[in-house]
Amino acid sequence: MSATALNRDHPLPLWAQLEADLRRRIDSGEFEDGRFPTDLNLTIDYEVSRHTVREAIRQLNKTGILKRERGRGTVINRSEFEQPLGTLYSLFQSIEATGTDQTSEVLQLEIITDSIAASYLELDEETEFVLLARLRRAGGDPLAVDRAWVPLNHGAPLLDVDWSHTALYTEMSRIGAPTPTAGWERLTPVIPSSADRKLLGLPSGVAAFSLERLGTFDGKPVEWRTTLIRGDRYRFVSEWSSDGSGGALRPTS
Repeated sequence: MSATALNRDHPLPLWAQLEADLRRRIDSGEFEDGRFPTDLNLTIDYEVSRHTVREAIRQLNKTGILKRERGRGTVINRSEFEQPLGTLYSLFQSIEATGTDQTSEVLQLEIITDSIAASYLELDEETEFVLLARLRRAGGDPLAVDRAWVPLNHGAPLLDVDWSHTALYTEMSRIGAPTPTAGWERLTPVIPSSADRKLLGLPSGVAAFSLERLGTFDGKPVEWRTTLIRGDRYRFVSEWSSDGSGGALRPTS
């Protein structure tokens, strides 16, 4: 696949046309080897000025699609894992579906009370929960810090599980606990705390996704979860249509 000629009579600026065509070529997998054309190559291929090329590249850098690396120049910043919004999914399964081994390191596994979790799960503040906090790894490298709260009256057997290579919903189903079949999620880009940044091995300045999830079973809340996911290794995709339907889950309150 090659460059598409830019239309100098079009109201869209040349740099914006160039940005759009480079996005198309990246999405099509044209640069799978990781090599991205130099600014000089692009000026020749598209017959535009260096200023036009630099502005298009600047926009792609700003959105995180491209990045500059010392000694390598401009490279594609590929997310390794992709997850559609609007579907009930398991982080464990979505990673392993790519052929990558998912493992977990338990950070906390204990019985606690938590007023925030109780509020979301519509329970009394004194309700006891099993808190499972894990550092999730993909291919041995840190990917997410995951914290889940399950009411103790359903989740007590979870305290005895080996969490190194399994999914929470798999284990909830195995012990006969109400396992989420629906719910909502809220996704927010954040700058992680220094402690979470250290756990994830995130370089300074790299953002992450903060994901909040309320899982329900037969319309009743059964799990509250927060997950901090590396923004440079994971991305979420939502479908949309002109009738207003889409893939994103929305909070009910």
